[in-house]
Amino acid sequence: MQWKLDKNRPICPQIKEQICVKLARGDFKAHDKLSSVREVALSAGVNPNTVQKAFAEMEQTGLIYSVRGSGWFASDNVETAKGIVGAMVKIKTAAYINEMQSFGFSLDEIKKYVEEWDA
Repeated sequence: MQWKLDKNRPICPQIKEQICVKLARGDFKAHDKLSSVREVALSAGVNPNTVQKAFAEMEQTGLIYSVRGSGWFASDNVETAKGIVGAMVKIKTAAYINEMQSFGFSLDEIKKYVEEWDA
């Protein structure tokens, strides 16, 4: 898994967000084995304790589960993942729109820029 982490934001929530999006989109199916804490830490370039915390928090929300001696697995709780992603998208979209409006752009202008945007 490729990690796109913003060093200006806490890493733990970013790990949770990225895994949650993969769960919601179906990139991880129910009971798929996830990479180990150590593997995620190495590939993301972060401390294993940060990954462990992210996994533990995701387990508490029912998005993943652990099997002693076997590792971490995706749960079948896709609706929870979709709900979390939907809420995250709304928050990030509102923040973007509010910032653009603070620069004086109308909602129609913002929509136009989004439609024309070419990543």
